[in-house]
Amino acid sequence: MIEELESIEVPSVFICPISLDPMEDPVTLCTGQTYERSNILKWFSLGHCTCPTTMQELWDDTVTPNRTMQHLIYSWFSQKFLVMKKRSEDVQGRAIELLENLKKVKGQARVQTLKELRQVVAAHSTARKAVLDNGGTALVSSLLGPFTTHAVGSEAVGILVNLDIDFASKSNLRQPAKISLMVDMLNEGSIETKINVTRLIEMLMEGSDFENENLSSLSLLVGLLRLVKDKRHPNGLLAGLGLLKSICSHESVRGSVVSIGTVPPLVELLPSLNSECLELALYILEVLSSIPEGRLALKGCASTIPNVVKLLMRVSEACMQLALSILWAVCMLAPEECTALAVEAGLAAKLLLVIQSGCNPELKQQSVELLKLCSLNYTSTIVISECKLTRTIQ
Repeated sequence: MIEELESIEVPSVFICPISLDPMEDPVTLCTGQTYERSNILKWFSLGHCTCPTTMQELWDDTVTPNRTMQHLIYSWFSQKFLVMKKRSEDVQGRAIELLENLKKVKGQARVQTLKELRQVVAAHSTARKAVLDNGGTALVSSLLGPFTTHAVGSEAVGILVNLDIDFASKSNLRQPAKISLMVDMLNEGSIETKINVTRLIEMLMEGSDFENENLSSLSLLVGLLRLVKDKRHPNGLLAGLGLLKSICSHESVRGSVVSIGTVPPLVELLPSLNSECLELALYILEVLSSIPEGRLALKGCASTIPNVVKLLMRVSEACMQLALSILWAVCMLAPEECTALAVEAGLAAKLLLVIQSGCNPELKQQSVELLKLCSLNYTSTIVISECKLTRTIQ
C-alpha cells in the first residue's frame, strides 16, 4: 500500500516548496507562503531573511502553524489510505478465491481462472503475497506437465514469473516433463509466452546446477536463438540474451550453442543493440571465443572484426574489455590474416586512443598486447599510416 501511495500524485498545495515532499507540520510566513516547519527553520538557520518562494524580505520571521492545511493533508492521505487498504484486501481475497477455484475447475474455465489470477498477480504485490502464503506456487506448478495444453501452460508460466519462487518449488519445476513443456511453448507460443518461459527458465537456473541435458537441448537453444533473432518482436531480445548468457556460463554447453549458428546473428546485431543488450551479446561472444569452434565461427563471420572494432571507445569499459578479448581470440587464431583486417578496420588507431585514455590499467594492457600483435604481423609503415601518426610520434 505504501508503494502505491508513493506513486499517487499529491496535490501541489500539500507539497513543501523547499523539499518538494508532502508537508506534515505546515507553517505559514508573513508573506502567506506555507512550508514544512523543519525546512523553513533550516532556511533561516543558513542566514536567509527572505521567503524562499517569493524572495521577499521578511518583516516578521514568525512561523504560524497552519492547522487548516495540516487537517486537509491528514484527511486526504487518510482517505487515500483507506481506499488502498480496501482495494488491497479485495485483491488478496480475490487471489485466494481464484486459487480455490483452480482446485475445482477444468477445461476453458481453468484457463479463464488462470488468466484472471495472472492479471491480478502482475498488477498487485498484495496478490502475489496472498498466492505465496496460500500454497499458490505449488498449485500452479502442479498444472504443468506432459499433458498440459499450451493455453493452460502459458497462463501458469505467466503467474510463476511474477512470484518469488522458493527452492522446493524450483526443484519441482525442474522436472523433465515440465521443462519439456516450457521448451515447446518457447518454440510455439505467443511472444509474451516465449518471454515468460525464457524468464522462468532463467529463474530456475539461479543458485543451482541445471541438468546439462536440459541446457544442451537443441530444441531449447534453437527456440532461444529464434527469439533473439526475431526482428518483429524486439522486446524478446533482452530476455533471450539474458538466458543465453546464463546457459553459456556452463562450459559443456558452449559447443552446442555454437553448432546451432548462434555467432553470426549475434555479430550482425552488435551495431543496433542498446547498452544493456550489447554487454550481454559481447559476453556471450567472448565466452564462445574460449572454445575452438567459437573462435572459428567468429573468424568465419566477415562482420566480426569491423563490427567489434567500431565498438572501441564508444561504449562502457566492460564492453570494451569484452570486445578486446574477442578481437584477441580471433587475431591469435590467424594472426597475419586477421590483424591485417583489423588494422584496415581502424583497430590500431582505436587501440592508441584506449592506451592514452583514462581507462583502467587492465584495459590499457590488453590494448598494448593487441597493438604489439598487429605490429608483429603488419608492416610498421602501414600500422603508422593507419594510425595517422607523424614521424615524431613514431
